[in-house]
Amino acid sequence: MNRAADYINYDTALRKGHELIKTEKDYLIGFYIILSINLGLRVSDVLRLKHSDLCNKKENDVLTIIEKKTGKSRNLTINKHIELSYKDLVARLKEKNNYHEDRYVFISQKNKIYSTRSLNRILKRVFKNPQIKLSTNSLRKAFGRRVYENNMQSDHSLVLLSEIFCHSSVSVTRRYLGLRAQEIENIYISL
Repeated sequence: MNRAADYINYDTALRKGHELIKTEKDYLIGFYIILSINLGLRVSDVLRLKHSDLCNKKENDVLTIIEKKTGKSRNLTINKHIELSYKDLVARLKEKNNYHEDRYVFISQKNKIYSTRSLNRILKRVFKNPQIKLSTNSLRKAFGRRVYENNMQSDHSLVLLSEIFCHSSVSVTRRYLGLRAQEIENIYISL
């Protein structure tokens, strides 16, 4: 059975993103991780971002995108993690004479936009955790779990996440975040 991707802990992912953004090889992947866990976007929407979408954005500025899957407009607020890591990324790209405002952000060494498959492979390599089924979707789930936990695991946070993720119901969001499975597991542990 092909089970869904696991979520990864937000703090673990954030640390890894900050660590990678300082490396010579994986700085772009570091920014991908930080951006993904802080916006909760699908990989298809992240890969469509251009530098012109992000340049000059500061904390609390709004980034407006049109979601590829739904065609809906979304307003996303830039936080300090995104602002600072994007500045680091741009500095690195300018150092290598590889920054162009009209280009896509996530361009591989082959000068093409990363594919979801290659990002999944890279994430498995950089996180080195065979116990977790990791994919780009794990980062979206990290965002969802963080929102849920920061809002005291409230039903209201699930309603908001259901809307953010464009899920048909809160029960879909609970299942997506792995909350249902965790609650069932906790029943057995509590006996």
